[in-house]
Amino acid sequence: MTKFVKDPDAVLDYVVDWSDFLDDDTITGAPVWTMPAGLTKDSQSNTGTTATAFISGGTAGNGYTVACKITTAAGRTDERSFVIVVRQK
Repeated sequence: MTKFVKDPDAVLDYVVDWSDFLDDDTITGAPVWTMPAGLTKDSQSNTGTTATAFISGGTAGNGYTVACKITTAAGRTDERSFVIVVRQK
């Protein structure tokens, strides 16, 4: 699983690239982001092949698993997860 490190005061964008999974398909609607308690999704956007969330918060010393679920024009669904480790920088 992919891990990212952020400062507790940072607001950073996290991008999930679905292009390898999609082939000629595209993302439809808004991806569903699952945020654990302690993190906040400040905003989100998507293109036909990527999903982006701006995430803030977290407590230094903790790791948080974030999930992103999409639905495609062909009716497929998939979910990807990654870990954000919060460290005071």
